[in-house]
Amino acid sequence: MSTKKSKKFNSFDGIVFSTNPDHVYEAPEEAVKETLANKHQDLRVQLDKKQRGGKAVTLITGFVGHDDDLNLLGKMLKTKCGVGGTVKDGEILVQGDFRQKIIEILLKEGYKVKRIGG
Repeated sequence: MSTKKSKKFNSFDGIVFSTNPDHVYEAPEEAVKETLANKHQDLRVQLDKKQRGGKAVTLITGFVGHDDDLNLLGKMLKTKCGVGGTVKDGEILVQGDFRQKIIEILLKEGYKVKRIGG
């Protein structure tokens, strides 16, 4: 027996049956995230060592917009720093301590940036 619910059931938000023969179910539209302009973004840059085996990563949070735009920003930062990293859960992780360099890059690109932590 599978515990996984079908997507068809979930798409009706709990409506299972209607006695109205003329009822047409209208699914709510999903909100499309608009990517804010660079000058309206409020990004946070911090050093993170938690659950990484003692290795430091630079964590960039606070981006508002499409995942594709976040991936492009992450790729640009990783390329300019010359290191690896990842983009997931709305955050950019850059391997190593590149806080100052990333802040300078983001300011040059027109983002509002705040340094979090020491």
